[in-house]
This record gives sequence, C-alpha cells and structure tokens, in this order.
Amino acid sequence: MTAFVAVHGVGHYRSALSPADIVTARSAAWAKDLAAGLGTAAEHVPVTYAYYAHHLHHGRPVAQGSEDLDQLEREHPHLAEDITHWAKSLDESLGLRLPPPATAQGRLAVPLRQLVSAISEHLSLDGRLTRAFIATFFRDVTRYLSGPDDAARAAAREEVAGVISSTGARVVIAHSLGSVVAYEALHAHPELEVDLLLTLGSPLALRHGVFDRLSPAPLAGTGERPAGVRRWVNVADHGDIVAVPRPLKQRFPAVNLDLTGSIAPFDFHRVAPYLRSSVVAATLAPYLIKHTDVRGTDAA
Repeated sequence: MTAFVAVHGVGHYRSALSPADIVTARSAAWAKDLAAGLGTAAEHVPVTYAYYAHHLHHGRPVAQGSEDLDQLEREHPHLAEDITHWAKSLDESLGLRLPPPATAQGRLAVPLRQLVSAISEHLSLDGRLTRAFIATFFRDVTRYLSGPDDAARAAAREEVAGVISSTGARVVIAHSLGSVVAYEALHAHPELEVDLLLTLGSPLALRHGVFDRLSPAPLAGTGERPAGVRRWVNVADHGDIVAVPRPLKQRFPAVNLDLTGSIAPFDFHRVAPYLRSSVVAATLAPYLIKHTDVRGTDAA
C-alpha cells in the first residue's frame, strides 16, 4: 500500500474544531473525492490530511469577515504590492485586460474592487465570492510567508514533514498554498523520500508574492525540486487565478510534467474538482494500492 499525504490550501482554519477532528474529517473528504475520480471506493485511498492552518492563526485575532479588505491591509501594510504583481501575472497568463492595480490614497480596497470586477466578469464568477476568496488567499499566504525565520512558518512546515514521516507516505498531494508548504517542508527534510509530489493550483511561480520568498531561495530565477522527490507533476486549471504565472515549469524546470486543462470552468480553485479530475486520477492510479486495481477489486 502506498500512503498518500494531503496538504491543504487557504481558508481551512477552523477555530471551533480540534486539529485531530479536522484531520479525521478532511482525510475522509479527500479520500472520497479522490476515489470518485479513480473509480474506486474511498477505503481504498489511504490518504492522511496534513493540517497546518492552526499554526498560521495561533495568537492572532479571528478575522471578522473574509471580505474585510480594509482589515486585511491594516494587518499587512505591504500587501498592495503583492496584489499588484499578482494582477500583472493574471494579465500575462489569462489575458484579462485588468485595470491598473495602483492604490488610491494608500488604500487597497478601491483598486482591488476594480480587479475583482474585471476577473469576475471575464470568468463569469460571482463578484462577492471572488472578493472573499482573494481576501482569504492573500491573508493566509502573507501569514505563511511573513519572514524566513517566522515561527508559524517553521511550525507549519514541520507539521507537514511530520505527517509525511509518520505515515511513511510516498505520495504527497498539495493544493494551493499547501504546495508552497510541502515544497519547503521537503526541502527542509531531504531525508524524506517521496515517489510523487503532485501540486494542484499552485502559486509557487508567483513572483514577489511567493516565488521570491521561498526557502531555499531560487537561484538565478530558478527553483529546485526537493532532493527526496523522485517525480513532480503539476496540474492547473486554465482559469485558476492562483496558479499563475504559467507554465510552472518555466520557474521550476525540474517539474517532470506540467499540465494545464479545463478542470472546473466555474469553480476555478477549490480542491474537490481537482481531486475528482481524470488527470489527477491518471497521475495517482499507478501509486494507489499495489495489488488492487482502480475499480477496487483484487488484481490477479
């Protein structure tokens, strides 16, 4: 049996639940979604959820609303610059023809509303939900990448490495910000040997906001594959506003396979459509269970 470890993305902090309860519930949810794509039963997908969000929120006040962009800017005064670079990447990758993302009177909210409107119109998305998602994404990413020696960042990284080690997992599936955490965790622990690193909707190549803050730092504009990773496959929905710029392989040439396709045209970044997709199923099927085929029957 090949154990899988799932590394979640943004927006998964739940203050009312214990980490153990979240791990149990989300492990089951990921197994169910992966099983749907693989055409097997959930019990045949041995996945353990690596929950790290509580480390990023430890000692911090709970946000009063995911759409409170003014509060987000107060928490992170330099966030406008990150959003500016992200908007440029969107223009280059998706051809959105976005309005200039300059700030107004030092405030982030006005230009971001303009960007959200353009993104929502181009991708036929709900503006309010897109606004909420962007606020959540940048809040969590900024908290994780606040500094190379930040205690929360180190704790999140060690949490993921600990789950990989304790489960003996040979496959790591990392979504969104989770791809950044998993990438750094595997670099920090080269003794962890992984047959497959599968990144989904990854922002690893996003200049300034993510790429230039990675640990270890990229050399000459190039990020390296962690030493213990045998194979790295990246999958991005062509409309995913987080997985930019593309292709990822341009910044990480050691990626073995870099795929862009239509995963969920109106559900651009959630993990479930990725996990249920045929491309993820085809990638994971060879690693599933040694003597069990993807229909859940014993192989001869």
